[in-house]
Amino acid sequence: MSDSFDLVMHYPWLPLLKDYYGEISEKSPYDFISDFLSKEFKDEIFDRVSEIFKAAFDNLENYSYYKLDHSNVYLYILMKILLYILDNKHITNRIANLYSKINYYDLIEENDYNTFQIFKELNLDIQYSEKEIQYGLKITKDYFIKLETNFRIQILDYLKLENNLRDDYRKLVNMPIKNGYVYIQKRNLMRLIQEYVRNKILEVESEDKSSIKNLRKVLLKIEDFKELYYKIESSWKERKEEIQYFEDTGFIKAENVNIIYPPCMKEILLKAKEGQNLIHIERLVILFFLLALNYPVEEIVKIFSYLPDFDKEKTTYQVNFAKNKEYVPHACETLKSLDLCMAKKYDDPICIDGYYIKKRNEYKKINHPLSYVRRRRFIEKVKADFQNKQNENKDE
Repeated sequence: MSDSFDLVMHYPWLPLLKDYYGEISEKSPYDFISDFLSKEFKDEIFDRVSEIFKAAFDNLENYSYYKLDHSNVYLYILMKILLYILDNKHITNRIANLYSKINYYDLIEENDYNTFQIFKELNLDIQYSEKEIQYGLKITKDYFIKLETNFRIQILDYLKLENNLRDDYRKLVNMPIKNGYVYIQKRNLMRLIQEYVRNKILEVESEDKSSIKNLRKVLLKIEDFKELYYKIESSWKERKEEIQYFEDTGFIKAENVNIIYPPCMKEILLKAKEGQNLIHIERLVILFFLLALNYPVEEIVKIFSYLPDFDKEKTTYQVNFAKNKEYVPHACETLKSLDLCMAKKYDDPICIDGYYIKKRNEYKKINHPLSYVRRRRFIEKVKADFQNKQNENKDE
């Protein structure tokens, strides 16, 4: 693979798609589906699309049926049309998770020339050196390891790609920088592209429910497409029955989340409920928090079952391990350093201003999520007691 046409056949999420496949990529969904059904390889693509959805529902990390050929363009467009009219955040997140990982594994195997070309097509400023450049040393117990790479990426472009990757070690302050460029190894460079691909899939989400409904109605008049749509929907319903949902979780009640929990925990639980793939530190934060509130292991496992990469056996083991270790939940200062504090986003007065202590005539700052929970529970108890007294007075 050496030219732009080959690149877009392999990676249809590139902007080059419009240059080489504009005649199909810019068609209306109805015209695309109608035209696609006349292709001799339509049955193969239908099967592959069906399999990739099933693989995503089964939480697979890779997908052996994925092929690197010209039909990827049709598969990619068809997959996005299906995601749009299915209008299900859990499904979209699972597909985005799997499809981006498929591309990551393929990109890792690419030669350096193609890697450079991909970044060029994305209008990203990347520098390539045929000879590896040493940018640091990794010190181990017994020896030093030279850190070398062929790639450098301009700081602003790195920040653009790294924006949604909140792992601490990816922060710019932890990256080697020289003359305005970030020195980065190929696997980490491809991880940035993986996130770009994931976001390209997530673009299908829309709040325009009327347009989604109308398009779905039109497309389901096409018999072959209708069969594929209901096959995928049926497969999801079967898988859904095996997943434990928040609605089945008695301890995670909406009123508790909305009133009692601090914004940082609300945010993580909301992401989990939508099926987003939480980063490692988010998983630890919510796990330690819920364990500190004495949530049963099985209830916490139910929460994690929403995630695209959920493995019940592994998750149960990890939750039990954390419970036995009695890990302390993260404090507010730590959460702020991890960019997980959501006080301003939710405009929460207790998090921002603290709470008033009448005896001392002063405000006390909240410094821990558990302190927030205790304060909110106290406030709710005072409100309940006041309301009970009001009711008693009315009865008299």
